[in-house]
Amino acid sequence: MTVPPGTTPGPDGAPPQLPTCVRHPDRPTGLRCTRCERPACPECLRDASVGQQCVDCVREAGASVRRPVTVAGARLRDKPILVPLLIAANVVAYVATAVQAGNFGANYHSNLFIDYALVPITVAGGQWWRLVTSGFLHIGVVHLVMNMLALWVIGRDLELLLGRARFAAVYGLSLLGGSAAVFLLGAGDSPVAGASGAVYGLMGGIAVAALRLKVSLRPVVTVIALNIVASVLIPGISLLGHIGGLILGAASTAALVYAPRERRNLVQAGALIGLLVVLLVVLFVRDTGYGDLSCVGSGYEVACG
Repeated sequence: MTVPPGTTPGPDGAPPQLPTCVRHPDRPTGLRCTRCERPACPECLRDASVGQQCVDCVREAGASVRRPVTVAGARLRDKPILVPLLIAANVVAYVATAVQAGNFGANYHSNLFIDYALVPITVAGGQWWRLVTSGFLHIGVVHLVMNMLALWVIGRDLELLLGRARFAAVYGLSLLGGSAAVFLLGAGDSPVAGASGAVYGLMGGIAVAALRLKVSLRPVVTVIALNIVASVLIPGISLLGHIGGLILGAASTAALVYAPRERRNLVQAGALIGLLVVLLVVLFVRDTGYGDLSCVGSGYEVACG
């Protein structure tokens, strides 16, 4: 009697014994992986282009396959995560200020808003958190809806292109860039609030990304131009915050999409850290230039950012 390959002859002419699965020694099997040729039970085999492969070979092949990435080095994904979370954070902050103020139109009268809006002279007095927290506060429903709509339309595509970590870095630097511009050049006692600095940073980022991908810049440039014109013509809009965010968003995105592929992660990290360090140094230098650090009252007129 001919014994099939891989089987063990039975004692005293008994039927040959089948080999056991390499992952389940208690399961005899006549099947083998077409790649490594080890015996495997049906549960441990997966259909392949030719025959069947064991789960170990499938996993090894998947790890060796180079997954496609975007020009920024991000893995391809089908839906954004950070943009909805950022929108939710802004909405929660607005509701909290409106409930505290007892007025959804004049939510800026709440103590929460007064304590966390960006007032340059209070930042110079040591309240540095306002540079960040002001980017999550809004003045009325219209201000909130306009910024969140822009964040959704622009941010979701940019997040998919850059990836979550890189997108978070661009958003954070844009927010700080807008706040820094207000702190450096704005009136010391004029409060500013809004996510527009970060949103304008995303506008600058999407423009740079379009340039890198060699697609039409006309729609992006038109939107940016219209928003800048609106910032100039509409009273109470912080043009400084918008321009500061736009510059930092464009610069940080350029560092991501133009980084050389061979040293992409190192160059990207170095550029982003460098931009952050420059921002912090400029803020520190400006901080030392403030003379009168007296606090402003709560009856100020706020500016939309």
